[in-house]
Amino acid sequence: MSRTISNEPNYQFEASDYRWRFWATVPIYPYSKRRTIRREVLKDTIWTFDQLQGIFYVVVPIRMTIIKLEAGGLLVYAPVAPTKECLRLVQELVECHGEVKYIILPTISGLEHKNCVGPFARQFPQATVYVAPQQWSFPLNLPLSWLGFPAGRTKILPLDSSQTPFATEFDYAILGEIDLRLGQFSEVAFFHKRSQTLLVTDSLVSIPESPPEIIKQDLFPLLFHAREDAQEPITDTPANRLTGWQRICLFAMYFRSSVLEIPSLGKTLKDAWRSPNKSAQTYWGLYPFDWQPNWKDSFNQLRGNGRLLVAPILQTLILNRAPQETLQWVDKVASWNFNQVIPCHFTAIVNAQPQEFRQAFSFLEGNNQPSLPEADLKTLQNIDAWLYKPGIIPPPKIKRQ
Repeated sequence: MSRTISNEPNYQFEASDYRWRFWATVPIYPYSKRRTIRREVLKDTIWTFDQLQGIFYVVVPIRMTIIKLEAGGLLVYAPVAPTKECLRLVQELVECHGEVKYIILPTISGLEHKNCVGPFARQFPQATVYVAPQQWSFPLNLPLSWLGFPAGRTKILPLDSSQTPFATEFDYAILGEIDLRLGQFSEVAFFHKRSQTLLVTDSLVSIPESPPEIIKQDLFPLLFHAREDAQEPITDTPANRLTGWQRICLFAMYFRSSVLEIPSLGKTLKDAWRSPNKSAQTYWGLYPFDWQPNWKDSFNQLRGNGRLLVAPILQTLILNRAPQETLQWVDKVASWNFNQVIPCHFTAIVNAQPQEFRQAFSFLEGNNQPSLPEADLKTLQNIDAWLYKPGIIPPPKIKRQ
């Protein structure tokens, strides 16, 4: 049984509940409409809040985590867009467990995380905001208060986690800024001792085989990418949802994997002319993708049965600029006794222990073979060479032996 999806979005909700007023600061899909799904991870202790984000219908979850403090109150890790719906779901926790006391921005480069902190913090004026050290902005490096962070209650996370008011419940490790010349990369991993839970931002993901629940709230991106060519109608079936999700993962991780061919401009325009899907939503029939028959093998290798994975873009363009520093951070995080990981993207919760976390970064060590196919990494490696050869970004450094 199948049904054809209209070319126009069909949002089944009151638009004002899901409106994100500041979407233009980071103008990515779904723009001003942000649905939120809350999930209780550990009863009366940990909750995740998932929203959707993407570019050109390559959509993935973005996640905020809230943890109840032992003395009462809540700590928020990596806020998402504070829509009316999101705030209502948070307020339900506040009424049961106490006010939001701490808001954590664990990155200095993730705009999709950074741009939500100020608006979120303004909804909780009693909360102290802690941000990763060495925050920066482009093209001008502006004071935090000019970027919307609340003056007087925004603090920098100390290098020593014992110097924070939540030190009895949390430890953290700062992957201190990796200089990319165009900017810096940094991430702060948090360890909640009582629940043995590790929180990470962008450093690790685990890719699910089927689309997460938040992705299924907007089926169009899945069905758009499920087609074999522009002339195929956009049709909703379980198989198309699965195919669309798995291809989205390949786009998100590799940009262009080895199993994706780009047809000629002439063929793309000809197919668009014949396409039944002509609207602004479908880019007027343009669909410049030709998936090879073995594309699913590439997805299965990428997913690796849901193992912890450092995203290929981090492997090829960022963390290899500071392998020693990254591995020191990895070693510290791996010294904690956690048994589950909550990343800010893709799957949560990931049942994993320190040795699995450590293994995910083995690509930084010279005596380990890459876990991802070289053919799939080729586009990212070409981008890497294009950037570092003229000196736009630093060259990769020698890996630790």
